[in-house]
Amino acid sequence: METTPARCGRAEVRQASESDLDIIVEQTWQVVVEGRWIGADVPFDRAARRERLASALANDSATVLVACAPGGADGPGMVGHIWVSIAPYGVADIGMPVVEAWRGRGIGKLLLASAIQWAADAGAHKMALEVWPHNEAAIRLYRGAGFVEEGRKVRHYRRRNGDLWDSPNCATTPH
Repeated sequence: METTPARCGRAEVRQASESDLDIIVEQTWQVVVEGRWIGADVPFDRAARRERLASALANDSATVLVACAPGGADGPGMVGHIWVSIAPYGVADIGMPVVEAWRGRGIGKLLLASAIQWAADAGAHKMALEVWPHNEAAIRLYRGAGFVEEGRKVRHYRRRNGDLWDSPNCATTPH
């Protein structure tokens, strides 16, 4: 399913292509290394991650959208992405990393709005995600888009260092 570019300042969102996947995997790695924002730990299997992304691109019930910012030959280019996968029962799950230098500039809001539109157009009746309780910026973003906490997995995820983290389960209706 094609998406039309949405703008946020000078950035825009487009559907990912096969040629974007190595960059997406590398950016995911960079965010995972930070150890605070998404559920994966390093090392993760880059080839398996790339294969899952390629599968999403080939599937009518999933997509990967990328946010691109303009720049020269060495310019920023791709600065974040969001994947959306709609389960057979109609709920779209999402995950979204944004590279550190571009956080707080509206990239997440742009990606999320594009994903909500894609999910609505694809027939999802609900969107769901998990977010770490300490990720206050993401929680504000999701609440601003209509997501509400429906429950919480308490001490559910064991991190590499042994810590056990909660994860609120949040959802909204795409419109």
